[in-house]
Amino acid sequence: MNEGIKEILRKPIQYLKGVGEARARLFNRLGIFTIDDLIKYYPRDYEDRGNLKKIIQLADGESCAFQGVIATAVTESRPRKGLSIYKLLIKDETGAIIATWFNQHYLKNIFKVGESYVFYGKISRKFRSFEVQSPVFEKVNKDGMKNTCRIVPVYPSTAALSQNIFRAAVSNALVLVSGKLEDALPIHIRTNYKLCEINYCVSNIHFPATVEDFNNSRFRLAFEELFILQLGLLSIKNSLQQEKEGIKFKPVDEVRQFIEELPFKLTSAQKKVFGEIEADMESNKVMNRLVQGDVGSGKTIVAVLALFKAVKNGYQGTLMVPTEILAEQHFKSIAPLLEQYGIKTALLTGGQSKKQKEHILQQIKNGCIDAVIGTHALIEDNVQFEKLGLVITDEQHRFGVRQRAKLSKKGDNPDVIVMTATPIPRTLALILYGDLDISIIDELPPGRKPVKTYIAESSMRDRVNNFIRKKVGEGRQVYIICPLVEASEEVDAKSAMETAKRIAAKDFRDLKVGLIHGKMKHKEKEEVMREFVEGRIDILVSTTVIEVGVNVPNSTLMVIENAERFGLAQLHQLRGRVGRGEHQSYCILYNESQSDISRQRMQVMEKTNDGFVISEKDLELRGPGEFFGTRQHGIPELKIANLYKDMDILKTAQKAALELLEQDPLMERPENKKLKDLIFQHFKDKLKHLSLN
Repeated sequence: MNEGIKEILRKPIQYLKGVGEARARLFNRLGIFTIDDLIKYYPRDYEDRGNLKKIIQLADGESCAFQGVIATAVTESRPRKGLSIYKLLIKDETGAIIATWFNQHYLKNIFKVGESYVFYGKISRKFRSFEVQSPVFEKVNKDGMKNTCRIVPVYPSTAALSQNIFRAAVSNALVLVSGKLEDALPIHIRTNYKLCEINYCVSNIHFPATVEDFNNSRFRLAFEELFILQLGLLSIKNSLQQEKEGIKFKPVDEVRQFIEELPFKLTSAQKKVFGEIEADMESNKVMNRLVQGDVGSGKTIVAVLALFKAVKNGYQGTLMVPTEILAEQHFKSIAPLLEQYGIKTALLTGGQSKKQKEHILQQIKNGCIDAVIGTHALIEDNVQFEKLGLVITDEQHRFGVRQRAKLSKKGDNPDVIVMTATPIPRTLALILYGDLDISIIDELPPGRKPVKTYIAESSMRDRVNNFIRKKVGEGRQVYIICPLVEASEEVDAKSAMETAKRIAAKDFRDLKVGLIHGKMKHKEKEEVMREFVEGRIDILVSTTVIEVGVNVPNSTLMVIENAERFGLAQLHQLRGRVGRGEHQSYCILYNESQSDISRQRMQVMEKTNDGFVISEKDLELRGPGEFFGTRQHGIPELKIANLYKDMDILKTAQKAALELLEQDPLMERPENKKLKDLIFQHFKDKLKHLSLN
């Protein structure tokens, strides 16, 4: 990029015509500091103010533009203190319309009878007369119209920074850069994928002349964003594979015996995924594999098989999970399986005593412990392994990428498996986990009955309580999940403490009610969970602390209060705590919201138990921003592309990225230099978090 345009793009926003220091501070609050920031701050919406209608053509409820002549002076009325209403009669050759504004005193000095203006706003028809409230207006001007008579951008902004000010600033910035922006995309990419030139796109994404110009510009800019993202992630993956020599594990005959002696049969999906893991482990590349599987699909046993193989090759292995309850449960189920083959297993959590910890840490350091199951405690500096060969993290969304990398650095290029029960559509997984290979366990073990799910309203509480009592009478156990630990004045939602207190004293005073939440001490939580597992608690009131990890086959009913406050993926995770035994299980969702979106979301839960279907719908209804925070994954933020709506563009960009790297793996060709610089610019602060080096 030549120095002239670089200097313009770096120019602080305050020096732009029409901005100044005070307005610059308002732009700064939106993350806009330079001209470059401003031209890359894309509109959130557009209003087509170019199709001018005659007054007689206006329809009730539509937002549109019309041109008219000022027929009367502005009139003012004050129906009550603090409210001034201003009205204006506008005419054209077909009819008349009244424009109304509230508390806009300055309007009295603007309009003059006989002048011609263009107005844009929402039309309402009352009897035979038309009215438009608080319309945007612009005097007809032979030099051109900025805010009407065209497709007009609408920017994410604040009340203090009006759309007119924003548009004027963007317009002035575009004048400075017009025709000077250099295209980072090589000509062969633009030609092959029919992409428009960058100056045309930047101009038309802000002020499109036509809908076609907008579509062309948006396609190219979204493609570029996803293309750069894919190139960055694929480059990291390639560098991991090329620069690091991994451990070449040998085949272990005992693995087959271990599988045959399990108290259950592996599903074909589990066998397939373990086959992919084995192939990685036996190659000399560093394994970086994501294992996705729905709740209850049996990811843990696949992890155990990998640990078994690593230890039988003379290495240590570790499994890191997000909660102590889950770590303890995994330890109790995994240790007996491994120890009958002479594999020493240990548990390491923050809740252990100092003496316990010191003993375990010493044994890990001198190699007496083969497999360690633990929480975040595993990444503390005092944890040292003698020969770490395999790192497994469960529920990746609970760990930042840096934590995963920190654990890996405790070994010499150990193999890495990342497991998640939060199903993400495969194409999106390629974006979020671009530095990982992906395996999917897409089948549940035989005999698991789908959980029957029902939506309930508060008026049905007696019926639900009777159903709870019936299930407990049959010898089953029940979860009641609340979104809050304690009652809050700010949030109108059920709290676990309040609910447990009420039902123990009133609704189910003859039953044993337990309470568990994240603010409790470790020992208290452990005691409550032990009582529930052993059947000494009939109803367990909890927050989402039981979202992952609790396995109580006798619990067959889950009631979720304020279900509308949870994401669909989270509701699916919670529901996965029941349906683990031989009895039919149920999930009842109390929905306190009247919104259509909320009803749609609850209906998705009612209709399907498929986590991938649920995640697709969650993404569609809530959008990718809420579905997952891309920032925690260390990937650059997307400014224009939408991971849900732009799936086709994403696939095209992925194809283009793979083709380019196949021809020029290190992007050394002259035509790819600008692109390489752009990738480095986007990823320079992220590389150490994304990769494991």
